Amino acid sequence: MPDLVIRHIDSLMAERIKALAKERQWSINDVVLHALRHGLGMASTNLFAETMLDPGDLTTLAGQWDAKEKAAFQEAVQALSRTPATQLARVNLPLEDDN
Repeated sequence: MPDLVIRHIDSLMAERIKALAKERQWSINDVVLHALRHGLGMASTNLFAETMLDPGDLTTLAGQWDAKEKAAFQEAVQALSRTPATQLARVNLPLEDDN
């Protein structure tokens, strides 16, 4: 596998990466790979990303869900994960106050 060097990471981003690594007990490399996979829209096809759930993710179901409800929820989460962030941004969502 190729190695990449990323330059000019600001201190806020570096601290966030370190904090996530400590919180999740992952290596810094694993945190960066996880972020890259999600940011590039590759998480759903990668075994590592699918098995490393974030605490509090909505992808983990709780309570009493029947099979049809669970399938519908999973389908919705998958659709949202593939949606470009620009389509979910406030600028694309008209609000009643914006009239």
